[in-house]
Amino acid sequence: MDKISDLEKIVLNTLDINKAQDIISINLKDKSSMADYMIIASGTSSRHIQSLSEQVLEKFKDNGIKDSKIEGKDSSEWKLVDGIDVIVHIFHPEKRKFYELEKIWSELIPKEKVMI
Repeated sequence: MDKISDLEKIVLNTLDINKAQDIISINLKDKSSMADYMIIASGTSSRHIQSLSEQVLEKFKDNGIKDSKIEGKDSSEWKLVDGIDVIVHIFHPEKRKFYELEKIWSELIPKEKVMI
């Protein structure tokens, strides 16, 4: 196992333990140079979404990702936790359905468009 794959599993476990819903992980290794994994999950309320994002941020920092941060601090419906090689989106279910990130990033992308 490599460090990034281990970190992805730690984040997935953290979200699961803290009752995130509909957790999925998308392997971006052959799709984008932006990150290796994108994890998407839903929270049940703005407070739950905030708590989940803080838990994930703590796990990133515990695992040596010192430059990680939370985007969307003022939003009650969406947070992005940037762990450099692992990106975590936490949505309110309605916002998640609106943006459909799973659909966008799960599709095969031609090699010419891989470099974002």
